[in-house]
Amino acid sequence: MARPTQRARTLSQNFLADRATAEHVARLAAPDRRHPPLLLEVGAGNGALTEPLARRSRELHAYEIDPRLVPGLRARFASTPHVHVVAGDFLAARPPRTPFSVAGNVPFSRTADIVDWCLSAPGLTEATLLTQLEYARKRTGDYGRWSLLTVLTWPCHEWRLLGRVGRHRFRPAPRVDAGILRIQRRPAPLLTGTGTGPRRTWSDLVGLGFSGVGGSLHASLRRAHSRRRVDAAFRAARLDPGVLVGEVAPDRWLRLHEELTA
Repeated sequence: MARPTQRARTLSQNFLADRATAEHVARLAAPDRRHPPLLLEVGAGNGALTEPLARRSRELHAYEIDPRLVPGLRARFASTPHVHVVAGDFLAARPPRTPFSVAGNVPFSRTADIVDWCLSAPGLTEATLLTQLEYARKRTGDYGRWSLLTVLTWPCHEWRLLGRVGRHRFRPAPRVDAGILRIQRRPAPLLTGTGTGPRRTWSDLVGLGFSGVGGSLHASLRRAHSRRRVDAAFRAARLDPGVLVGEVAPDRWLRLHEELTA
């Protein structure tokens, strides 16, 4: 049988071991018991984050993939009826139809899949996730650069870095620090227009811009638009023609979209 540390590494488990950090993350994920009405926790582990989340939520579904941890979790929260410990893979769960939020100390190796699950869930209001710090910084523009996924989803989702958590607050300690990532669905999309048209033109524009074809964002966009229109759009967005695609903030992309689809 694999030792606990070996199994933790296999499942990419780094359990949160600092109570103050758990309380802080829980306050961010669930400001009060009225919001959110339904909270899903991904990777409950040994319950370090589950406990403060339980005190701050009306209904909590705590998912844990490691079957060895489930009995302990169920015993720990047996007298807490609004906490439901779910044995299994969070990624196999069907998103609730009613509004819900997600929180958790996610396995670093599965972060991208968990984020994709959250982004594709229509009822998600926000997700507050402990992720690898580099991932959180990359997705939120904290390096001064923006990723394709962030720009592509920006009209419907806001990405924010809420803080940093040192690696030694986990057991076993990972090799890198963690970041507190918040993904929040906007009450109304930032794109103007009705139907699927604006989403399609946005996806086409951003995809073309990040294609790398032509050697620059300006050159890439000229494959679908005239130089005159691209020049005018860059002036309206206050962008230098030589700007690198990753340096263009989402709000500047919105202006480019407005100008090039007018």
